[in-house]
Amino acid sequence: MPEIKTYLELSEDTGSAHKFYEVTVNDTDVTIRYGRIGDTGQSKTTSYPTAEKATMEATKKLNEKRRKGYEAAVAGVRQKRAVTRRSIVSNQSTANQAPVLWQFNSGASAFGIFVNRDRCWVGNENGQIFALTPTGKVLQQFKLPDGVKCIVADDTWLYAGCDDGKVYDLNGKVPRVAYEIAPDVDIFWLDIADGILGVSDVNGKVTIINHEDESQWTRQSKGSSGWMVRCDEIGVYHGHSSGVTMYDWDDGSVIWDRQTGGAVLFGWQEETTIYAGTGDDRVYAFSKTGVAGQVYQCDGTVFSCAAAADGKYVFAGDNYSSIYCFNDRGDRLWKLATGCGSAFSMQFLDARLYIVTTDGTLACIDASAAAIQSAQAGTVPAVVNVKSPKLAAILPSTILESTVSQDGGVIVECVPEGVNLRIRVVSDGYNPNWNVQFPKNLRKQGSRYVVDAVRESERGGFYRVYGDIKKLTVADAITRRFPPHVLHQADS
Repeated sequence: MPEIKTYLELSEDTGSAHKFYEVTVNDTDVTIRYGRIGDTGQSKTTSYPTAEKATMEATKKLNEKRRKGYEAAVAGVRQKRAVTRRSIVSNQSTANQAPVLWQFNSGASAFGIFVNRDRCWVGNENGQIFALTPTGKVLQQFKLPDGVKCIVADDTWLYAGCDDGKVYDLNGKVPRVAYEIAPDVDIFWLDIADGILGVSDVNGKVTIINHEDESQWTRQSKGSSGWMVRCDEIGVYHGHSSGVTMYDWDDGSVIWDRQTGGAVLFGWQEETTIYAGTGDDRVYAFSKTGVAGQVYQCDGTVFSCAAAADGKYVFAGDNYSSIYCFNDRGDRLWKLATGCGSAFSMQFLDARLYIVTTDGTLACIDASAAAIQSAQAGTVPAVVNVKSPKLAAILPSTILESTVSQDGGVIVECVPEGVNLRIRVVSDGYNPNWNVQFPKNLRKQGSRYVVDAVRESERGGFYRVYGDIKKLTVADAITRRFPPHVLHQADS
């Protein structure tokens, strides 16, 4: 019997046309190969008692994939999603060592960081995301399909941008796909504000995507390589090779445009100020009305920056494994060595500066005046090297836990609206006409779900799901339509 090979790719209509699935039947052997388009992928061969049985199993697996949107294709026609990863030749700093309290090696270069008073999150190029306590204890590990581009917070929501073109919601028990970005976009950075996603890319474009994962507008900046996008309730701040541009949320019109001396490589924002780290060894500050502020001079290319909430202190990291602190007048207060590579991203909280670096380290640095003064004199604490326990990595999933009870949550339902499927709240006390932000790959017409919470967006007009999602079983739906006493009367 001749070898029969069937090759499928995920349809572009799904927004994820970068996966393939290949089944080869050779007599009684079935070989399945799958992965991202452009990669070799993984393969497994299974032997069956007869050639007929092998063909039946191969057909079954192919039909399952077709039901999920895979279609026949020719290998090599579509190309792997373009991914540009920032590269730094991290040189050795000649400054004194910074007072690092603890450090955790995530295993690969790390861009993603988010810190609050409960958790410190780090995401690396291997797709690993670790959650630690502020004292350095590893609590949890997620594993995404590709490298972590960034970790961003939006009020109480936390998201991870991934090199597979998806943005994952990290607030439930497992990562869920919240947004899917077009396959031809080489993503450089992401930010989210009130459920609205901003994307900057390799060509210097910025794109705004709404809560239903639908593109609203795209604008081309005067420059290229948009490594910075920051969003707030006022507008969108885009940093590119020519400077920083602010756009109006609603229609993408330019509100202001300011040049910088070098290409913008990183951006940070506080309530009234935007900070842009650049290739000309500086951090530029602009008010959110576009007024140029202080310029902070470093000794190397600035690949990350951050600030205290009140702008009293501004921090920067360069390509020589050095970190800096300035006051709000632009005076350099100190420069110290990280000891663990150059800082790709950073965040300041409660007198601690947290950085993630080229060698994959998440480091907690004591930025108090006393600790810095001692470090400048050559005295630093012994670094605690955090070891990760053997934790099972939690993978993204479309499988939902079922429930027969509301369990104090909120019931939502999937309903058709033209060619689209929308989610609306069924529980009392909510506007039944408002859509609910909800993962598209979990929507099934007529299905009901129980979610931990539903919260109104700050702008109003739609709701946002917070926490875990469960599938409401048919039995419970029937009980809600027909109360138990009615069912009992019908049975008798």
